[in-house]
Formats: sequence, structure tokens, C-alpha cells
Amino acid sequence: MIEFNGFTKGQGLTQIPAQFFSELLPLIDDVAELKVTLFCMWALQQKEGEYKYLRYDEFVENETLMAGLTMLDDEGDGDAVLDDALEKAVARGTLLSVIISVNDDEMCYYVINSERGRLFVEQVIAGEWRPTDKEEIELLPPRPTIYKVYEDNIGLLTPIIKEALIDAEKEYPIQWVEEAIQHAVERNARNWKYIIKVLESWKQEGRNRETLRGDRQQDTGYTSGEWADIIKS
Repeated sequence: MIEFNGFTKGQGLTQIPAQFFSELLPLIDDVAELKVTLFCMWALQQKEGEYKYLRYDEFVENETLMAGLTMLDDEGDGDAVLDDALEKAVARGTLLSVIISVNDDEMCYYVINSERGRLFVEQVIAGEWRPTDKEEIELLPPRPTIYKVYEDNIGLLTPIIKEALIDAEKEYPIQWVEEAIQHAVERNARNWKYIIKVLESWKQEGRNRETLRGDRQQDTGYTSGEWADIIKS
């Protein structure tokens, strides 16, 4: 047995959720899984940034962790022990994993199964991320709602306009609505009548037309249907 010389002063503390001791610890029946789980909780707290994750190679490159895992295998295959421990931690739900291709290299990224960790995985799967340096990535800022896009570019969001936007989201892809608002800004036609006419034109004749029907000079009678008599320019 290799003896431990005791804790030294000034080493800092690692925060471990109380739920780990009350719920998770009794479930873990594998030493390697326990070591990897505790390593994650420590290593993630050494990270900076709003969203913290560990790449697979960061496990492999940690000599202390790998030495401890290697001791558990009769053949000294620490990599195999690591892979098995990570697989068990993910299957148990302690960790979440997602494979990302950065600069043509695929790498598995791991996070703790927390609210922030789940959000990280959701945004990565949705493609809302970008590479930074080497294998590092960062999440993109959340997209503004269509209501904020309208207020930032067109004007005050009245109850009637809000209802019209809700209907437009059901009828058209959200990107279309955003681009139609931007098109209205570029044409200096900041009103809902013009925006809805653009959307109708795209639906009927194709979104990629260079010249859209309903130019600013013809900005009359653009709205038909439920909101025709209500929405004013």
C-alpha cells in the first residue's frame, strides 16, 4: 500500500455537491468510475469561462489520474480503464458527452450533468458554437427573440403586432421573418405591412429573388387577411 502523507495547508478547496454524497456515491460500484467522477469535479473547477467542459485528451494527459487508473488493471492498460469508467459515468447520467469535429479532428467533450451542462450539450448539438483555439470551443450567444428583433429594428411591440408576429412564426420559418424585417430596414420601410408583404412574396415566388414585389414605392394595401384593417404603417 502506498501511504498518503496528509493534506497540506493552502491547497485550496474543491466544491462537491451534497447530492453527490446523498444520492450518487451509494450508486457507484466501480473504483475507476469513482476516480473519474471526482477528477471531473476537480478539473472542471480549474477551468475558466461560463461553460466548462473536459476533452477526452485532458483525461489521458493527466498523469496523476492515469497512474491511479493503470493500477486498477492487471495488464496496466490505463486507457482501457479510462474508457470503461467514462462509459459507465455517462451511462449512469453523472456525465454528459458529445462528439465535436474541430478543425477536421473529432473529439469527445464531457460535462457534468447539471443544468448548465445540459444547456452546453443542447447548444453544441444545435450547432450553436464556434472553434476558438486548437480543440477549444465556445458557445454562441443566444439568438434574440423575434420580438426583440422587431423592437430593435422597427419600433414598439404593441399587443396587435405581437399577435401578428406569433401568427407569422407559425406560417413562416423564423429566419424568414428575421430577414424580412432586415429587408424592411434596408428599404427604409419600417412597418409591418411591408414585412408581411415580403413574406407573402417569398412564399409565393421564392425567397431568393433579387427584386421583391412590394417595393417601398408601392407600400399600399400590403396586408391582407385578419390584420388588414388593424395594422397601420
